[in-house]
Amino acid sequence: QVQLVEAGGGLVRPGGSLRLSCAASGSSFTFYNMGWYRQAPGDQRELVADIRVDSRSDYGHSAKGRFTISRDRSKNTVSLQMNDLKSEDTGVYYCNAWGPGESEPATILPYNYWGQGTQVTVSS
Repeated sequence: QVQLVEAGGGLVRPGGSLRLSCAASGSSFTFYNMGWYRQAPGDQRELVADIRVDSRSDYGHSAKGRFTISRDRSKNTVSLQMNDLKSEDTGVYYCNAWGPGESEPATILPYNYWGQGTQVTVSS
């Protein structure tokens, strides 16, 4: 059974930094896409950043220029470096992995995994 486990959340002051990490277990193959989503109270879950197996990445509007996503394909891990944090970055951050990609064999069944979430609170 695949599990995604996040770490690195916490309380930080505005302007501070945090680094989130996510480690996968139970998978025998490299995930096509890994990423981070944020859910604030009363809001829908939204994309923060994701990165594909070929290292192409996408960022949500609020993350551009401040956050950097990276992954280790061999270990199925993904990290999110968050700098210059703002109060609006507060929320539960979820690790996600999905696939297969268009270029991958059709024999790979679709998958979409989520971690349990880690709380990030930006407050003075």
